[in-house]
Parts: sequence; structure tokens; C-alpha cells
Amino acid sequence: MDAVIFDLDGVLIDSEQVWDEVRQAFAAAHGGVWTPEATRAMQGMSTPEWGEYLVSAVGVRLTAAEASAGVIAEMERAYASHLPVIPGAVDAVRAVAARYPVAIASSAPAVLIKVFLDVTGLPVPVAVSSEECAAGKPSPDVYLLAASRLGVPPASCYAVEDSTNGLKAALAAGMTVLAVPNPHFPPAADVLAQVRVLSSIADLPDALA
Repeated sequence: MDAVIFDLDGVLIDSEQVWDEVRQAFAAAHGGVWTPEATRAMQGMSTPEWGEYLVSAVGVRLTAAEASAGVIAEMERAYASHLPVIPGAVDAVRAVAARYPVAIASSAPAVLIKVFLDVTGLPVPVAVSSEECAAGKPSPDVYLLAASRLGVPPASCYAVEDSTNGLKAALAAGMTVLAVPNPHFPPAADVLAQVRVLSSIADLPDALA
């Protein structure tokens, strides 16, 4: 294997709950009605996709662009107060980056990926948001773009993921997938059965040895 590509939310930042809380509060403030399936449905969606979902499925009384911009602004405020980096994540990425080219392939908007990299100072030369792609996860687009920018064939990449849609995206890209299951939103068992499962992101460097 020639490279390692990381998801961000749920793998390096414990942010899935933050996204959920921010979106729910934003939806309530703008006429939306939250549904039980909304959280999982939006996991992995690109920014335009979940903005449209907030309008069409949740009923937010804004345009999709206004909804996504409003949520992202709230997320920036939340991260300015506290960036919830997962324990062991920074050390794991540094250890892996000493041995492999690394990248981030995330559904998070580029501005929030930049916040993470600025705060942590991690040596990640390639960071791709699904905002740049035609479709978010479970489409493989963001992983394929990250591999392309690394100059490495997808089949020669490890991918590190936590969610059902993220795991599906990495598998569809033809990568060797390692899962660090999100404890708040556990991935589907049938998808986990197709990948190698780690108990913690801190276990990653040894798993790649």
C-alpha cells in the first residue's frame, strides 16, 4: 500500500454530535421539523446535498445555499469555542504521515477542514472536500479525487472511516478500508463485515505496520 486517506468527522474530530445539534437547532429556528432519519441520511452528504435536504426533507424555510451557509457559520463558531479532536488522532496521523503520503477526504466543507489543519498543524498535503465533487458519500468521488491528487492508484490506498456512508464510499473507490466505528452513530453491521475494524484511531499506526 502506498498512501493513507482519512475521513475527518468521526475519525479525527468527534464532531458528528456537534453537526447534529447545530443542524437541529438551525432547522428549528427556521421552520423545519426534524425527523428520526435525518441524522443518518445527511452523514456523508456534500454541502449542497445536505443543504437541499434541510429544505426539501426537514422543511427549513430558506434556500439550500442559505441553509448550508447558516449551518457552516454555526459550526465555525462551535469550533472556535472548542475543536473536539479525538484523543490519539493527532499522534496517529503524525505517525502514519512519517511512513506514507496522507490525505483527508471529507464531507466537511473546506473551511472547516482548514480550521482542523490550522489548529492541529498536521502535515496533510492533500485535503479534499466533497464540495468539490459531483456527489458526496456513499459515492466514491471524494476518495477518488484525493487519491488522484496524491498521485496514487485507489487500489494502493488505505482509507480510514467511521460511518456507513463513508465506508461504502471507500469500498466503492476500491480501497483497503479500516473502520473506527462511530460510537454515537454505529455503522451498519453488514458494511462493517466487509472491512477491518479497529477499536481506536490510536491503534492505526500498529495496524499498518
